[in-house]
Amino acid sequence: MRDTLVLNASFEPLSTVTLHRAVVLVLTDKAVVERAHPGLRMRAATLDLPVPQVIRLCRYVRVPFRRQAPWSRRGVLVRDRHRCAYCGRRATTVDHVVPKSRGGADSWLNTVASCAEDNHRKADRTPEQAGMPLLRQPFEPTPADAMLLALGQDDLLGLPAWLGHGVVA
Repeated sequence: MRDTLVLNASFEPLSTVTLHRAVVLVLTDKAVVERAHPGLRMRAATLDLPVPQVIRLCRYVRVPFRRQAPWSRRGVLVRDRHRCAYCGRRATTVDHVVPKSRGGADSWLNTVASCAEDNHRKADRTPEQAGMPLLRQPFEPTPADAMLLALGQDDLLGLPAWLGHGVVA
């Protein structure tokens, strides 16, 4: 599970990494802990380290400009917070608003998280044809928003306001 946010030396969000990778970056002096999980520490014989929630790289990493977050099934589930767009229950699948058989694409604006029951009930129809209105419209997250959404709502509550400012709820 990717649960540690990595910031560039300029405090821009770069990616999320596993806890193990975050600890390795800190121990090799490639990153510093900017925010730790409150009350959690990693201890060893010669080590006492706060469990990192956000780390910042010590050296600036040049990143090519990315205009869009890459689409993925996992990304759609995370964007919709694993909630079905038709009934609001826990979602485990991704549904195409315009079915692929009718020219629908794998894109942020054409896919929503769905529970298996509603995905099966909608089948090869549009939501209007199936009589299943969307509870919320799909949107395209920015790359930074996609990273912050991947951390989860509980993790966002402890972050500085300037870091989670652009995330759409």
